[in-house]
Amino acid sequence: MIFPDNFEEKTGFSQIRNMIAQECLCSLGRKSVEKIKFQTDYKVIKHLLEQTEEFRQILLTENQFPSSNYIDASQTLLKISIEGTWAEASDIYELYQSLETIKAILDFFERKDESGAYPHLCQMASIQSIDEEIFYQIEKTINNQGEIKDTASTELQDIRKEIRQKHNMISRNLNHLLNQAKSQGLIASDAELNFRNGRLVIPVPASNKRKIKGYIHDESATGQTVYIEPEEIFEANNEIRELELAERREIIKILIQLCQVIRPHIQELDSVFRFLGIIDCIRAKAKVALKMEAFKPMLQAKPVFKWIKTRHPLLFLAHKAQNKSVVPLDLELDGNQRILVISGPNAGGKSVCLKTAGLVQYMIQCGLLVPMIEYSEAGVFENIFIDIGDQQSLENDLSTYSSHLLNMNTFLK
Repeated sequence: MIFPDNFEEKTGFSQIRNMIAQECLCSLGRKSVEKIKFQTDYKVIKHLLEQTEEFRQILLTENQFPSSNYIDASQTLLKISIEGTWAEASDIYELYQSLETIKAILDFFERKDESGAYPHLCQMASIQSIDEEIFYQIEKTINNQGEIKDTASTELQDIRKEIRQKHNMISRNLNHLLNQAKSQGLIASDAELNFRNGRLVIPVPASNKRKIKGYIHDESATGQTVYIEPEEIFEANNEIRELELAERREIIKILIQLCQVIRPHIQELDSVFRFLGIIDCIRAKAKVALKMEAFKPMLQAKPVFKWIKTRHPLLFLAHKAQNKSVVPLDLELDGNQRILVISGPNAGGKSVCLKTAGLVQYMIQCGLLVPMIEYSEAGVFENIFIDIGDQQSLENDLSTYSSHLLNMNTFLK
């Protein structure tokens, strides 16, 4: 049990959680950070600490660990999972990029597993896999700009070829008409072709708009220039529009087929993206540990501790930013000494000592590394109760002393 309900705010752990979230590379990692919670199972705590320590070592010694394209593709997977639907090419390409990152992570741990390094992280990675067919089908269909390749189907290739031909024809005809209008003094000598409503048009002074036959698509803000699509190319532009609609229909057909290839693998893809979120979270915990100069203490399966040169994490970071040092503290509780009384003058550090004890123990049981000497000993506690600060309540007519008594009553229950 943790008391009070605002324990994390009281001790500063909410700030630690925010720091970890800020180190995450994607929303999947931040969601995992939100799920960090106080554990009381010795094996679970030890496993979480080992994972974070292993990643701390990766950050210190490895320079090949993938750190780009951590993309949350859950919405794309949700679209693909529904029979008969499709995801856009750009979304599938982001899925592909993220899967490439996950595959690189899995390959990294597979290589390290052979040498016996990072066993806890390697074990977690070993149960994940991605079918190579997914990569092959996406690479065959979508280019590096996230667009459908011309070669994705013969029909698409033919449609796009015809669109290009008609665009070239229109461009040639328009340039001829543009030069002709210039030579006749109907438009400015430096006038150039423009696009309006997806159509190539000629900018014409409003006073000459009736001298060039065509469709007016737009006019300038001042009204002095109109943009005319000459009637000679109007039909060709309509044909291009029809071809573009046919292109879109063919692209949707290709995307539906691609999603049908991916759909049977949705379950394993959901699993590898959960893995990515957890890895991102562990990486973030390790990054924060390095900033705090934190280590993994020696964990015991009983409520004891022997902390050496322990520093309050937030106080340490605040002072570190100002090139100031923090006075560390040693704390010890064992089977024979179950109570530790701290006394001293005002501003002597009593509250900091109490908050350090509560926050650091909570961090350990959340699987976080802590700023203390690495051969320090840490234990597992079922409950953490704190009663720090002035908690008088005007609403409930409680004095400071009464509020402390109520808290003590909760502790003793």
